[in-house]
Amino acid sequence: MTPYYEDDQVTLYHGDCLEVTAWLDADVLVTDPPYGIAWTRNGISRVSRSDRKAGNYSRQARSSPSDAGIQNDATTEARDAALTLWGSRPAFVFGSLLLAPPAGTKQVAIFGKAKDSGNLTSVGGIRRNVEAIYLLGDHPSGGGGRSAIFQTNARAAGSPHGYAATSGGHPHTKPQDVMQELITLTEGVVADPFAGSGSTLVAAKQLGRRAIGVELEEKYCEIAAKRLAQDTLFGGVA
Repeated sequence: MTPYYEDDQVTLYHGDCLEVTAWLDADVLVTDPPYGIAWTRNGISRVSRSDRKAGNYSRQARSSPSDAGIQNDATTEARDAALTLWGSRPAFVFGSLLLAPPAGTKQVAIFGKAKDSGNLTSVGGIRRNVEAIYLLGDHPSGGGGRSAIFQTNARAAGSPHGYAATSGGHPHTKPQDVMQELITLTEGVVADPFAGSGSTLVAAKQLGRRAIGVELEEKYCEIAAKRLAQDTLFGGVA
């Protein structure tokens, strides 16, 4: 299949990762799949001030195209099917702490979001500002190791200058510092079959690593391709 984007380090395909399987040639999986939580933007957007004014505070899903949610996010089926294809090789997989871990999880690390995260959807006075990072497959074990908390240094996620907005506006975009930290724990070619706006691919490229990605939605393929091309021109993407 013809890549949507390709350079000396990164190849990105547009399509369903269960059908476009070039990513299975990689060595390590670092991915942020649909969580299975049927995410929708319930009213307030911290990316767009106009959206804040028009917010639906009743938590009912809004009907604008930008709030349509994430494809295949109604269940964990897409994630689980991809993990089955991947097999026993090492994997780092983001997910929701509200759901059971994927089968075969060997360790659970924590992604600590930016300081502005989760305060619009807190429950019981506790913000939703952490997510899971599941470790699956064959990883080294023993003494030592780093903290299981991957805390971003980004000051904001959803503001107009936060990492969600500046990396293309995908609702589950991850910050580059966290993605780079994860990738430095791995070796070989990086796979991301749920590439979104390309944060894993950009982080791998910035670290001088080869990467293969697949993304189902063309609008995010286009964003990822522009970010990767910018990295080629300017030697880094913030």
